[in-house]
Formats: sequence, structure tokens, C-alpha cells
Amino acid sequence: MLVGHRTWKFENKPVLISTGTVGGPFEANGKLANDFDTLHDDLWIGQDSYEKAHRVLLEEACQEAIEKVHLQKEKIEFMLAGDLVNQITPSSFASRTLEIPYFGLFGACSTSMEGLALGSFIVNAKGANYILTGSSSHNAAIEKQFRYPTEYGAQKPPTAQWTVTAAGVGILAQQGEGPVITSATIGRVVDMGLSDPFNMGAAMAPAAVDTIEAHFRDLQIDPSHYDLIATGDLGKIGHSIAEDLFEKHGLTFEKGQFDDCGLMIYKDDQPVMSGASGSGCSAAVTYGHLINRMKKGEIKRMLIVATGALLSPLSFQQKESIPCIAHAVSIEAGGIH
Repeated sequence: MLVGHRTWKFENKPVLISTGTVGGPFEANGKLANDFDTLHDDLWIGQDSYEKAHRVLLEEACQEAIEKVHLQKEKIEFMLAGDLVNQITPSSFASRTLEIPYFGLFGACSTSMEGLALGSFIVNAKGANYILTGSSSHNAAIEKQFRYPTEYGAQKPPTAQWTVTAAGVGILAQQGEGPVITSATIGRVVDMGLSDPFNMGAAMAPAAVDTIEAHFRDLQIDPSHYDLIATGDLGKIGHSIAEDLFEKHGLTFEKGQFDDCGLMIYKDDQPVMSGASGSGCSAAVTYGHLINRMKKGEIKRMLIVATGALLSPLSFQQKESIPCIAHAVSIEAGGIH
């Protein structure tokens, strides 16, 4: 299964049999509104705190995915999920509601593909018949923790990004109908010494480039292997830096082949500065919009590279730099497997 230094090739091709995506009011006004299963018109989602609303996002996305394939919840052996709140409590509390054996993951905004990679590994090795995996974020809960409470109305620089209020999940199975997972490349921590929490894209771009280049090297392929290579949430600044690094390293892409989930989700006139971020960003865009495009035949092969900034409020207060990581998962259009 191990190919090269840090890539898994999944011979049994785990199948993504179902997905579920839930978004908030800002996402309902975005470019990809039609790709969400459920959209809420209120950030509170009927709860008395944003953190509880965050939990509900993930619970609803999981329920959507389960109901689509008429699967009994008890047949799912494991749930792999994570988020950005302290001790990933929204994910843990959602797993309490769902009562599915649970692995809590923290990879910051890379968690969506960390979960998909690990879930695919387990299913490929016949360690489970069904696995539920995903990630989520909530604008008001996350901004409060990592930057300033939104009620402050603090001014942000153009490099800042807008935390997505969304959850995206997928169900993996040994057999079934849907896209298949063919490989995954696990990222290593890359730290270029940046310390500005309002410029995450610049901090994460080198980690994304490192993982993508390792993926090509391990599998002995080049960009032409994929119709789309999409990073998690580099935004305008980070995406531009990544393009410059690829050019410097002699890697070229066709027009539109290299994209970013943080640039896809919102409209140009939405005030999101450099684009979107949050661990629900790549999760919702991948499990919603991109999987829908694949099912329509617009994409045959794609590499999703979720990027994460591994800082915390504590590390920022101690004036640490921002270590970053990116995990890449290859998804291909499939039939009945």
C-alpha cells in the first residue's frame, strides 16, 4: 500500500457512497449555494451559543449522508472527524449524539482530507465496512477563538480570510456506487517562520506545494494526471504564492486546473478579503460542489489538498510562528465497485 515515502495507494479503491453538506446564511448567498444539502438562515441554528450551533452543523451533515443511502447508523463502524474549537468539542459532542465509535482528529483546516485519507486506509485494509468522516467550522465560534469576536467589528487586513460556517462529510464503503479513493499523500509540517494569524494563506502555501510535489514524486506522475488539483483554503494570497513556487520548481498547470476551495465558495462581491478558510471549507466544497461536478462527468480525477495552520491561541500568545500541513487525497469517478 505504501508507495514512495509518504503516499498510500488504495488497491481496493474505497467507495464514497454518500456525502452530506450543511451551510450557514453567508454560504447561502455564495456561489455554491445549490451544492449544499441544507442551508440555515441564522448563525445560531436554534441554539444558545455558537459552539452548540457548530455541533449541530456536523450532526445534520452526518444525518444527511446517512439518510441518502438509507444506511442504518449502527452499520457504520467508525466516525473520524475534527474541527477548530478547543479540544474539538463540536465533533466529540456530535459523535455523542450519533453514538458511532469515534476517532477525534485535529489537523486544523487539513482535517477533512486527514479523515478521508485515514478512513480510506482503514476501509482499504478491510478494517471497516463503513466509515463516516468529515469536518466543520462556524464563523462566529472560530473567529472568536483565533482572532476577535465578530461583535467587536475589528478591522481586518486584505490578507485575512473569512471562516466558513459549514460542515461536509462523506461515507466510505468497501463496495457500492460512487467516486473512489485511489491514493493519499500525508503532509509533513512546514514552518516558514510566519506568525500573522491574519495571513494564513501565505503560511500554508509552502506546505501545500510540498505535499503536491511529494504526491507526484511518489506516484511518478505529473499534473496532467488530474483534471483538477484543489487546495483547501489558501485564498488569493496563498494561491498566488503556491503558483509562484510551482513555477520556480518547474511545474506548470493548464488554465483552471489548479484551484482553491477558499476561492470557489463565495461570490466576488462578498466581503471576504482574501477568500474563505475554516475546516468546513474544503470539506463542504469537496463533498458538495466538487463531488457533484464529478457525478455530472465534468471531472474524472481530482486531487484535493486540504491545508491546515497548526497554531493555537496559546502558541500565538507565546509569539510562536505558524507550523502548517497539507494532506492530499486522490478521488476518481467510479461506477459500481
